[in-house]
Amino acid sequence: MDIESLRNHCLSQKAATEDTPFGPETLVFRVMGKIFGLMSLDETECRINLKCDPDYATELREKYPDHIMGGYHMNKKHWNTVYCERGLDDKLIKSLVDHSYQLIVKSLPKAQQKELDGL
Repeated sequence: MDIESLRNHCLSQKAATEDTPFGPETLVFRVMGKIFGLMSLDETECRINLKCDPDYATELREKYPDHIMGGYHMNKKHWNTVYCERGLDDKLIKSLVDHSYQLIVKSLPKAQQKELDGL
């Protein structure tokens, strides 16, 4: 999956926004102000950090050791770095973006979840 397709999928999530709070080389995707993805813009290879259930994260890293690793500069228990141009199926990458987004939505206060539902 190329960087533009990945960006478009992240932004297709309900109420998703993007910004660059860590500088112009890192694109951050948020829902209701909470980060669900961080994408490097200055690397030669497309990669994204995504939130992940810890057990699922371990399973993914074991199954795809050349494609999915502990989150670069993140809490490796809860974040994965996904390399998107190493032959990993686009459907899987999209499902990992969706999983990350849903984890963040579930962690939002009830009032923000209700607000998001109303959008």
